[in-house]
Amino acid sequence: PAEEYNLHTITDMKLRFGLVTGLSDHTLNNTTAITSVALGASIIEKHFTLDKCGGGPDDSFSIEPAEFSSLCTETTAAWRALGKIQYGCKSSEQGNIKFRRSLYFVKNLKAGDIIQIDSIKSVRPGFGLPPKYLDKLIGKTVIKDISKNTPTHEKTILKEIDKL
Repeated sequence: PAEEYNLHTITDMKLRFGLVTGLSDHTLNNTTAITSVALGASIIEKHFTLDKCGGGPDDSFSIEPAEFSSLCTETTAAWRALGKIQYGCKSSEQGNIKFRRSLYFVKNLKAGDIIQIDSIKSVRPGFGLPPKYLDKLIGKTVIKDISKNTPTHEKTILKEIDKL
């Protein structure tokens, strides 16, 4: 059964011994193999047959050509999905930025004004600072005149935002 595979051992062996790791998979589906790739397995071993009803000793728990093709496709997709360590917006999300919320000024402000809670609102599109920075903006001084409906921006509008 899949729950007896203890797949975290793959990660442990890779870290502890610096080995290329893999999985000898005798489960009846591809879930365990795909999961092992997500945990660092580089090699997958599965029994293969042209016909599960062929009468061979391993045929009943082997994968047929269509299942093998699916295994290759799914494990490759899992490996690619691991990607790299990267924080922030993905290139595929750039087109969706307009659907995100961000902070906009909702009042006209003059240079020297202090930003108050009623000066800013979280709205779409996402061209201003993310809403998580609201508390850091309140009480800051505006360095130039700002028209209402202008997105917030740390470098051109505000004095000394504490390391957004």
